[in-house]
Amino acid sequence: MADTTTIVSGIAKLTGRITIANDADKNNIFVNVTVPHQISGEFVKYQARVDQSGKFSLNIDVETNISLIRFSTSLNPQKPLLVRLKSGGVTHLDIAYNSEFNIENITVKPGMNRNDMTRHIDLMGKMITYVPSRPMEPLYNKSIDHFLNSSKTLLSEILLVVKNDTLISNELKEELYNDFSLFFYKGAVFDYHNAMMANYSRTNGDKNKKPDIQKIDRSYYRFLADLKLDNPKNLQAFTFLEFQKKMLQNEILAIPPIDEIDIPTWLTAAKTILSGLIGFNNGTYYDILAANAYGEQLTEEVRPLTAKQKENILSYWGNGEIAKILLHKNQQVTELDKFRSPLVINDVSSIAADKIIETIVSKHKDKVILIDLWATWCGPCLEAMQRFRPAKAEFHGKDVVFVYLTNHSSPQKLWQEKIKGIGNEQYYLDDKQWKYVMNRFEFEYIPSYLLYNKKGELTTKFSAFPENEVIKSMINKLLSLPQSD
Repeated sequence: MADTTTIVSGIAKLTGRITIANDADKNNIFVNVTVPHQISGEFVKYQARVDQSGKFSLNIDVETNISLIRFSTSLNPQKPLLVRLKSGGVTHLDIAYNSEFNIENITVKPGMNRNDMTRHIDLMGKMITYVPSRPMEPLYNKSIDHFLNSSKTLLSEILLVVKNDTLISNELKEELYNDFSLFFYKGAVFDYHNAMMANYSRTNGDKNKKPDIQKIDRSYYRFLADLKLDNPKNLQAFTFLEFQKKMLQNEILAIPPIDEIDIPTWLTAAKTILSGLIGFNNGTYYDILAANAYGEQLTEEVRPLTAKQKENILSYWGNGEIAKILLHKNQQVTELDKFRSPLVINDVSSIAADKIIETIVSKHKDKVILIDLWATWCGPCLEAMQRFRPAKAEFHGKDVVFVYLTNHSSPQKLWQEKIKGIGNEQYYLDDKQWKYVMNRFEFEYIPSYLLYNKKGELTTKFSAFPENEVIKSMINKLLSLPQSD
């Protein structure tokens, strides 16, 4: 019988050995790990270099007694594995690749179903891309109940992808049911207005009209009861922490920011809003939600806890696991905060599109400039920023400027919240300005980057975030060049 998932502030060790057919070159092989921190509310990335004997070792912070992580290697990053870690334990992987860098054999201790390890991502992908055989039904002009019932039916149909799989364990099936259900409701149902606008666009031929979308109130979120949010298995779902953010940020639910409110008072307000919708009034779920509310501040704004907040945490949770997790995360954020550059919002609304980059570069004479093109909706962009935070802190006080560009595809209110945790030089371009920059530098997607030397000359441009060491090396090289070069 599987262990019940509980909250633990701990460390799990992951060791292993990578072998390659035909003694292929083992230089510069890395293993990459993604760990969901369900309490502090972030995906944490780890990387380790594989030594010449093929061995690697990582000590990984975990927030639950059992954690499901994504593991990949630089040999085949498109084929991640699902690996189970135990707090205080050691998980050992032996992976053999053939000459084409496909996995030939996996041995894991403690044991784990190989199909569970290898099929998790494929099954999630099949569910995400599932298209019903029947034509899409217009829902924008139907009742809200009709939409919710239709969504529930579609979800049941999609989950058959997992139910009918004969290779994975029943335990993984349950985990995938929970994970995808959260994913489905987060993306397809939670925002009713956007869901109906998308449905109208796909089912109505008249593109010159806008539909009259019904207004919803809190009662719309009665579908939350179907998700059984008090199920401890949700702590194994990769989507859980993002679902929690959706709950906390939703303007209709209007759960108050926790700020310096004492936790019992905040919980009373949260329960008043949620209990009738999620189907229960007590339990660990509410403590997790309160912890996630602090996590919003720590991970989104990268703002340390105040003395009053720490007092509230200790008063409510004492020396419990949630308090340990939040205070540990606060220590990390406090260290980063020492090196964070202040937020500067630049107004370039009056600047011609073809002068935007020239204007930005001229503002920072005699500085190395890294320009990051991003958006609030771009997961890889936000992940890259998170990964780069420690490396960026190393350039504090040096002749380097970090500049961030986005456009109106990022909702302005959300953008204003996100940039609190980023700091540095921020620009909100109009669509013409953004299009010009993307076209001028032939960028096809984001994140994309421009790197200028101290003389204001473009030295390199690239899309997709490379490893921290790559960017650090490029910046340090430019910092070391004499001005006369």
